[in-house]
Amino acid sequence: MEPVENCICSDKTKERSEKEYKDLMNRLKRIEGQVRGIQGMLENDAYCTDILIQVSAVNAALNSFNKALLSNHLHTCVADNIRAGNDEVIDELVVLFQKLMK
Repeated sequence: MEPVENCICSDKTKERSEKEYKDLMNRLKRIEGQVRGIQGMLENDAYCTDILIQVSAVNAALNSFNKALLSNHLHTCVADNIRAGNDEVIDELVVLFQKLMK
């Protein structure tokens, strides 16, 4: 996996099931296609409101991606850590929510 520029990422990793990986990748590829569509709209001088509606659709798709990823994180990473007695994951989750709710 390539490092993300300007990302304050942890050094942790997570193995995902093939189903979860494919689902998340498919979502991201659809979002990528939507963004490229917006680029095309801009290049073709599309009307502002038409572009804004498409941007709104991308935002909704990203929110849906985040919900799926967060749900899986809670059911796996967080639950497994709590069961193992690692309550530090709760602090990590609080920081995550603070960042997500900006």
